[in-house]
Amino acid sequence: MKIGLTGGIASGKSLASTYLYEEGYPIIDADKIARQVVEPGTPALEAIRNTFGKAVVHEDGQLNRKALGSIVFASEEKRQQLNKIVHPAVRKQMLKEADTFERNGHTLIIFDIPLLVESHLFHLVDQVWVVYVDEETQLTRLMQRDQSTKDEALQRIRAQIPLEQKVQYADQVIKNTGTKQETYDQIDAILTTVTTT
Repeated sequence: MKIGLTGGIASGKSLASTYLYEEGYPIIDADKIARQVVEPGTPALEAIRNTFGKAVVHEDGQLNRKALGSIVFASEEKRQQLNKIVHPAVRKQMLKEADTFERNGHTLIIFDIPLLVESHLFHLVDQVWVVYVDEETQLTRLMQRDQSTKDEALQRIRAQIPLEQKVQYADQVIKNTGTKQETYDQIDAILTTVTTT
């Protein structure tokens, strides 16, 4: 069974993902793969350079994330252009990794995909699990984590679909508003229902 684990920025998705990994479940991390597919020499990085200009690539050939981020966070159209380059490369690699895990006998595979809902990647997974917090908690955590201003944090939160909307697509909701242990207990309970059915 393939589980799509998602959430929002500073919702605690990484906390859930790390816990599942420590419990022995294979994790396919979309963010990690997204970094791999834009490494120097990859077709995706070349396409990004051609689309957004030389300024988004450092002298050493590495992607200049800050320069690219300032372009795509300010424009929905530019963000869509970037997604059209990166997403197909990421999907291909994710399916390749899932195939390897399945061949090695894993029956439950976690796809850690922050933009699962935004990118309509439901066809990749059998169930969607959403890590949820209310916006106020999300904002506070993000400001603390990144030392960002309220406006900066809000801009990043609003660049994603609100968690209230993501919950509507969820087969399982993990509420991450309490302690870490409370979050772990919810995950354990969900795992029990999923692995016994």
